[in-house]
Amino acid sequence: MANGKTGLVLEGGGMRGMYTCGILDVLMENHIYLDGMVGVSAGIAFGCNYKSRQAGRALRYNVRFAHDKRYSGIGSLLKTGDYYNAWFAYHLVPTHYDVFDYNVFEDSPMECYAVCFDVNTGEGVYQRLEHVNDDFFEWIRASASMPVVAQPVEVGGHLLLDGGLADSIPLEFMMSKGYERNVVILTREEGFRKTAEHGMWLMKPLLRKWPKVIEALKKRPAHYNMQLQQVREQERKGNAFVFRPLTPLNVSRTTHDPKEMNRVYQQGRAEALQRLDELKQFLAKGNDEEPIANE
Repeated sequence: MANGKTGLVLEGGGMRGMYTCGILDVLMENHIYLDGMVGVSAGIAFGCNYKSRQAGRALRYNVRFAHDKRYSGIGSLLKTGDYYNAWFAYHLVPTHYDVFDYNVFEDSPMECYAVCFDVNTGEGVYQRLEHVNDDFFEWIRASASMPVVAQPVEVGGHLLLDGGLADSIPLEFMMSKGYERNVVILTREEGFRKTAEHGMWLMKPLLRKWPKVIEALKKRPAHYNMQLQQVREQERKGNAFVFRPLTPLNVSRTTHDPKEMNRVYQQGRAEALQRLDELKQFLAKGNDEEPIANE
């Protein structure tokens, strides 16, 4: 590319991530593949399908297992400490029920990173995902393991939780990796500002073993709002193309309603199609010829 690499930055947000899936599926259908990507929580859990080129997969398996107690729910939380069952959701589904295409993923030259939070150091961990094995799925699970409703995940010599505790919108990380231009997919509408985390009174006693997590939760609103400002600044400079829901998604992070999942997914699709030409123009400015990379 003429002006450096173009990256993709995916915010989390639980089932708000269905909005992201809708956008990514439109990109895949139009053969738009960028040079690298980073995802946080649901951003990487769903976004990894972009590198494996499996449009529709994230919506498909979430709808299929929406009411399956083996996949998620209060029963799994009480029994295992994980709302999304670690073994079934992160290992059996991608290897047996809706198979993740590890060959395409590994053959793709696209760099792919998952963001996690080290509960002992309080630092972000940025893991490059290259080979699809048990650790690959554990890194993704760690990135999406929300405090209280998930147990810390031990992988790569770290004890990890949700990457959003460290870096909710890792645009700065991608820029540090040489991605001068980025497509950013947010799951909150324009004007959204994060306030104090809900339920801190409950989380404090439940997380007393992990003081760094409590500290990160307290700091998260200010850090998140600062990152939104950074995104706007890069957008103003012409270095970032930003998707934001045009209207609030108004969906629970853990919804079990397939209709709600599909509604949010279709909103992502519609907004991506509406701005497809605009996106191609943005990508063309950083490319000598076509606005399509790694195809």
